[in-house]
Amino acid sequence: MTTREPLSTPFTATSTADDVLRGIDLGGVRAIVTGASSGIGVETARALTAAGAEVTLAVRNTAAGEAVAEAIAKSTAESGGSGESGGTGGSGGATAGTRPRVVRLDLADRTSVARCVDAWDGPLHLLINNAGVVTGGLERTREGWELQFATNHLGHLALATGLHDALALGAADRGGARIVAVSSTAHMRAGIDFDDLHFERRGYDPQIAYAQSKTANSLFAVEASRRWASDGIVANAVNPGGVATGLQRNFTARQRESLDAAEAAGVFTYKTVEQGAATTIVAAVAPQFAHSGGHYLDDCREAYTVPNDADLAQHPHGVKEWALDPATAHHLWTVSTALLHL
Repeated sequence: MTTREPLSTPFTATSTADDVLRGIDLGGVRAIVTGASSGIGVETARALTAAGAEVTLAVRNTAAGEAVAEAIAKSTAESGGSGESGGTGGSGGATAGTRPRVVRLDLADRTSVARCVDAWDGPLHLLINNAGVVTGGLERTREGWELQFATNHLGHLALATGLHDALALGAADRGGARIVAVSSTAHMRAGIDFDDLHFERRGYDPQIAYAQSKTANSLFAVEASRRWASDGIVANAVNPGGVATGLQRNFTARQRESLDAAEAAGVFTYKTVEQGAATTIVAAVAPQFAHSGGHYLDDCREAYTVPNDADLAQHPHGVKEWALDPATAHHLWTVSTALLHL
């Protein structure tokens, strides 16, 4: 466990994405937000666009993505954006009201990920790996991979790896590039079972499968930062907190009961979508994380590390050691890239 003080910011659990971006001009910043057709992804994309960034919505349902892009262009044009000249983002790029671009991305389909990568041209400054799925039962990809792990972790790893050179260009262009991996408090339920990643032998529990994928998101940030920091690229994981979104549409009765019990016990308090996106935006723009990666953020600051046997009810805002362990992160990267033939 680390003995240094966790990195902090002026923002809290009640801060919104616009609070974090107030006074910041992201003109010239090019960003991709995955899963930006609903929930926290929409708010993340809207806030970045309002601050002047050129945003691409990478979504599975392009019709929904186009509707979101239109709504973002309209809302940011009407508000005039939250960015102000003289901020940290520079000038000469997108302005508030610019319509985000929409590209198709199915993270469970390696061909779709490759096409999305191939379609990108030029530098990339921000990659927000926001998309995620929750299943109520066992579902598999065409390769036979468990769907939550394949989508939430493997797909995003393939995307980030494919966009590495674009991120390196972005880092050279602006003095750094960032990746944000959206994880979850759910990571506390399970580490990585390298002996049975895809539930081929053990009984399937969708909550454990989801937890494993969220631990993988944090470990991705650890290893990506180790490998790519010399290229000016850092990655950090974030926990948006409890936000009611479409992600819960496939919850089983047991999953809903578990969530309700956790809320009743005070493990978490529901946030608005605007508050849920704030920690993502902190990881994307806050100076504290400009050149420091491999962290897990919660409530707009770095979370404290807790032992693997810590009780979630006692440590609702911590990050377990298994989600930050460098050796585990390295092994997961090796196993995952082998699966993906990268």
